Amino acid sequence: MGSTVGQFCIAVNDLEESVRFYTEIMGLVEHGRTEIPNVNEVHLAGAEGEHGGRLQLAKFNPTQTPQPIDHGRALWKVYIYVDDAVATWEKAVAAGYESHMKPERLERWPVIVGFVSDPDGYLIEIIQSEGPRPGH
Repeated sequence: MGSTVGQFCIAVNDLEESVRFYTEIMGLVEHGRTEIPNVNEVHLAGAEGEHGGRLQLAKFNPTQTPQPIDHGRALWKVYIYVDDAVATWEKAVAAGYESHMKPERLERWPVIVGFVSDPDGYLIEIIQSEGPRPGH
């Protein structure tokens, strides 16, 4: 069996607000929760579960006052594949999330992409594939 990326985890301030963003707006599905000392986690993926990567949201020290997430320079953006990039972008903007780029067709690749920020300011690239998705 070859190597693959299983999931990655991002820190969030409000776990339930982030879950709503990624499930209700981005269309991911909650696949489980983990509660361990000092951190609560929610595991998200596509409806099919085993295909594609997983996103894990982590809320550290639940009693701590929310602070802005220090993004540093390590994580640039998170890709979310959707069936309709324009509708997803419109839903995010209507819900008050910041737009960075209205969806448009890229000539170099068979995709439509748009950008929004999630509740903690992570840059989300909304992608609608017009061909096979990479890795599928």
